[in-house]
Amino acid sequence: MKLITAVIRPFKLDALRDAVAHMGVQGVTVTELHEIEFGPRCKVEIAVDDTVAEAAMEAIANVARTGRPGDGHITIGELDEAIRIRTGEMGAAAT
Repeated sequence: MKLITAVIRPFKLDALRDAVAHMGVQGVTVTELHEIEFGPRCKVEIAVDDTVAEAAMEAIANVARTGRPGDGHITIGELDEAIRIRTGEMGAAAT
């Protein structure tokens, strides 16, 4: 599994959610940020199965891109385990 973290412009958040929802990704964690240089931003964290990580990253980049400075960035890291607290599901089933 992978953990995708993206810092994006706030007005791009709904489009990002729609793009990853079309891929079957359900869980998205959003944190509001304020960058000194670029102002308000959203940090989005998404846990995905390895099979969709590349496609999810591309979808996020395509949706968030405006071509202007401050569009944000995406990082991808390994995720050892995910557990859905409510059901106890583990691994990709919990993402």
